[in-house]
Parts: sequence; structure tokens; C-alpha cells
Amino acid sequence: MKKIYVFLADGFEEIEALTVVDLLRRAELDVVTVSIKEESQVMGSHQIPVTADACFSKIDCSKGDLLVLPGGAVGTENLEKFQPLLELVKSFVAQDKKVAAICAAPRILAGLGLLNGRKATSYPSVMEELTDAQTTTEAVAVDGCITTSRGLGTAIDFSLELIGQLISREKAKEIAESVVYGK
Repeated sequence: MKKIYVFLADGFEEIEALTVVDLLRRAELDVVTVSIKEESQVMGSHQIPVTADACFSKIDCSKGDLLVLPGGAVGTENLEKFQPLLELVKSFVAQDKKVAAICAAPRILAGLGLLNGRKATSYPSVMEELTDAQTTTEAVAVDGCITTSRGLGTAIDFSLELIGQLISREKAKEIAESVVYGK
């Protein structure tokens, strides 16, 4: 079974993180929420506390199939400051393993030089920071092993794209229909 890690830092955008978790779990993928702190409770950007499944320091994410970086301005800043996660992300891309980022989080990938020459998207105010990427205003952009998305309003599209990549387009369509998406 595919293993997906969704990283949570204080200030993360709740909808962006939890939509991914919800829809991928509906697709019967093994999704683990990971706090980058030493405690499992993480506070979302709208003061919604979420209890992560695990703490980064206590698990090995290197064998995963996908790393997901939710946005939120403060959450993205906190993820950017967490060097062990940055090293893991660089390692995944170097191995051509899947990494996905939404909203402000594509800035993390740009800061690591991972979007150079790649098609990418992000929250509108972050687009100017993706200076070396081929930016697009599409809801979701896929270039090789990297998937990016614009924000809260594109969280379902982002999640369905990931299901399509990890399982099949048919499964993504099934999940979309099951949640009455696009009807």
C-alpha cells in the first residue's frame, strides 16, 4: 500500500491539509499526518487544533511514496525553518519520488531550487517568488515528481490529482463522485 506523509506545522491551512488526508484515506491510501514539533497537537491557521498521527522525530518518512506540504502563511514559514524536512524533500526529488505542495508551500520547493524550469503554481501572492519556475494559474500543476496547487479553493482538485497519480484516474473519478464534487 502506498504511504503518504502530510506535514503539519503550527499555522498550517486546515482545509488544505485535511482535505488531502480525508480524500486520500477515502481512496484507501495509507496517510500519516506528521507534526514537525515534538508534540502531536498542531494548531491550524484558524485556531483549530489537530492531533497528528506521529511526530517527525519518532518516525522514518524516507520509505514513503508521497510527501505533502500544506500551505498557510505561518505554517509554510514554520515548515521552511525545519531543516530535517527540507533535507527529506530534497532527497525525495533527487530520487524522483513524489512531492506535493499547495498554496504558499510551493515557495519551499522554489527556495530549495526544486522548481527550476518546472511548471508550477501557488497562491497568487506567492507566484512572484517562484522566479525560476514556469508558472501557471491552473488549479493544479504537475511536472515530473512535483505537484503544486493554488490554495484552499483547489484542495479537492489537488487531492484528486494525487489519487490519480497514486492509484488511477478511475479511482479519482470514483472519489469525486462519492463526495458529489463537480455536480
